[in-house]
Amino acid sequence: MLITSLNNDKVKVLVKLKDKKYRDQNNIFFVEGKDLIAEAYKNRLLNELYLVDGTENPYPNIPCTYITKDIMKKISDMESISSYFGICHKQEEKELGNRLLILDNIQDPGNLGTIIRSAVAFNFDTIVLSTNTVDLYNPKVLRSTKGMLFNINIIVRDLTSFIDTLNEYTIYGTDVASGIDIKDEVIPNKLAIIIGNEGKGISDEIKNKCEKFIYLKMDSKCESLNAGVSASIIMYEVYHRWNMF
Repeated sequence: MLITSLNNDKVKVLVKLKDKKYRDQNNIFFVEGKDLIAEAYKNRLLNELYLVDGTENPYPNIPCTYITKDIMKKISDMESISSYFGICHKQEEKELGNRLLILDNIQDPGNLGTIIRSAVAFNFDTIVLSTNTVDLYNPKVLRSTKGMLFNINIIVRDLTSFIDTLNEYTIYGTDVASGIDIKDEVIPNKLAIIIGNEGKGISDEIKNKCEKFIYLKMDSKCESLNAGVSASIIMYEVYHRWNMF
C-alpha cells in the first residue's frame, strides 16, 4: 500500500503520535531510523512499519505501508528525515531487581538518554522515573538512548509513596557537601540510588527519604557534574564494586 496524500486519515493519526497525551492514551509510541527500529523489532515491540517509497522492507512479517518523502517530513520529528518510521507498543513492567536508579525530575532528554544507556552498560535492573521527569517516549529521549531503553525495565512512579515500599533496599542520595565518597562505601546487595534535577538536585521531600548520601571525589575547580555524567560514573563504580565480590 502506498499513501500519497498529506490529508490521509492514517497520516493524521501518525502526526498525533507527537503528542504525549495521545501516546499515553493508546499505549504506543513511534521510533525513527533503521537502528532504533531494529532494536524495537528485536525486542518484539514493533507493530507497524512506514517506509519511504522505494525503501526495501527489512521485516516482511511486520505490517508495512509505503509513504512519500513529503509525508515522512510531516510525521517525522527529525530535521534530517529517515526512510524508516515505526509504531511500537510500550514495554510491560518487570520485577524491580536488586539495583535501582531513581530519577527525580530529570528534564533534559539527552541526560535521560545517557542515563538509560549507562544503566544498561553497568547492569542496573530498573530505572524509576518520577512523574515529573521528561517523558520516556519523547522522540529526543528515544534517539539519545540508541535503542537501549528496550533492554532495561523502566517504570514511572510517584516517588514519595514508591520509596516507602523499598524496605529491603538501602536508599542513597547524592550530596557533594555531606556525602560519603562512593569509593569508601560498602555496596549492599540491594540498593536504590536517587539522581536529582539538573539545576535543583533532589527535592527536599525525596531527600528526607534517603538513608545515606554519596558523592564523587573530584578536583575543587569543578563544583558539579552534569546529571547524566554523574549518574553514569556512580553506576560504573557500583558495577565494578559489585563484581569484586
